[in-house]
Amino acid sequence: MSDAPKTRPKVPEGKTRFLTTTQQELKPGHVGYDTTWEPFHKEVPYSTPKKP
Repeated sequence: MSDAPKTRPKVPEGKTRFLTTTQQELKPGHVGYDTTWEPFHKEVPYSTPKKP
């Protein structure tokens, strides 16, 4: 086996309409990615419906 330090390739940021994925720093025993979701819809405050 080789005694060279382990390296991993740099992955570009993944971007879609509602999702962004970025690569995290290398941690021993863990390869991870950050996932950020954009809201699918906007929230509107509730208002009581008019009475007939």
